[in-house]
Amino acid sequence: MVTWMTKAGASRKLSKSFAALAELFLVAVCGPALAFTVIGFIMSLVSRPFVGSRDFVIFWATGEQAVHYSKANPYDGEALMRILRSAGIPGWDSSYMYMRNMPSALPLVYPLGFLGYWPASILWSMLLLACLAGSVHMLWQLHGRPRNRRHWLGYSFGPALVCMTMGQTSLFALFGLVLFLRLHRTRPFLAGASLWLCALKPQLFLTFGVVLLAWVIVSMSYRILIGAVLAIAASCAIAFIIDPAAWTHYEQMMRQCGIEWEFIPCVSFLLRNWISPRTVWLQCVPAALGCLWGLAYFWPRRQTWDWIVHGSPLMLVSLVTAPYSYVYDACVVIPALLQGAYATRSRIILGALALLSALIEFALLGDALKPFAIYLWTLWSAPAWLVWYLFAARTPDKRKHAGQIDGEIAAIGD
Repeated sequence: MVTWMTKAGASRKLSKSFAALAELFLVAVCGPALAFTVIGFIMSLVSRPFVGSRDFVIFWATGEQAVHYSKANPYDGEALMRILRSAGIPGWDSSYMYMRNMPSALPLVYPLGFLGYWPASILWSMLLLACLAGSVHMLWQLHGRPRNRRHWLGYSFGPALVCMTMGQTSLFALFGLVLFLRLHRTRPFLAGASLWLCALKPQLFLTFGVVLLAWVIVSMSYRILIGAVLAIAASCAIAFIIDPAAWTHYEQMMRQCGIEWEFIPCVSFLLRNWISPRTVWLQCVPAALGCLWGLAYFWPRRQTWDWIVHGSPLMLVSLVTAPYSYVYDACVVIPALLQGAYATRSRIILGALALLSALIEFALLGDALKPFAIYLWTLWSAPAWLVWYLFAARTPDKRKHAGQIDGEIAAIGD
């Protein structure tokens, strides 16, 4: 009996030691990643070489065009190039000089036209940082304010660094998604209105959106639908005031910019390029299959549907099957990854997520040496987040999350 108790005590000590080492490893990876996030973020604000490569310059120039040239075409590449040249911002080619968000996004960038480039850049960057911090904080609250530090994985998530550095809009979409998760039970109208931010990147939410519509019908949560429709309608009305021909200009830009022939670092483009590069519609097949899978996943769970739990695999599949996405767009799966991080009991799996995130940051560093390297070196990322979630779901922490993971693995495999 004494021998058995001694062995059990030694086993517990070994387990605690291993847990402490794993926790130290996790902090050692996330700590430098977070520091690198801060440094990269600051460099994107003050370093002129970084400024010339930020996507934000497109949003600022679009705002300038809309504010200072009344009723002018905000998708006129040559006009936007003249604005950038007059501001002394180098590094852009007129063939890429377009904001590819739909006209409903014009109200977001219009206020930037009232500011000079540097004040607008700082304001935009602060908004992106606030969206990331606010989203992760709300997710931490939604999961019961756990005392562990797993939410650091959200703050130091590699694609979020890329998004802030480039000044992209994916973090706004993340904030809209998290607001929906937080408000859909208590304030459905506001939850629906928050989906306007998700509509900035509609291609990332196809599977999620189809299931959301089915859930609204089944649960008769029509206030969410009304909120979403009114918010999008209001943004379109404001866009009409900014440019009455905005949708016509957008259609012309999409026909002329040749985006269908560009290299897009996502699974759908690689599939099309492998089967038949000239057959553009093949790029939409994964999204269609994802939507069908989403409905099949939703239907047997419709009576007990939980957006915080069941929405996680939906968003991961939405990202993997998106017809158009970049590495920074993975910001929108932070809720899914944190849900998996809070649910798992494996510190090895948590460390794996930290390492995968750090690889994205190393790719961003490599991009400074070899332009566009980040897109080639991160082709694995969208499927990797899904695979990681599946492993996290296989090792749930039964003490805290019993019953939360409801057959996601088997459903995704079906």
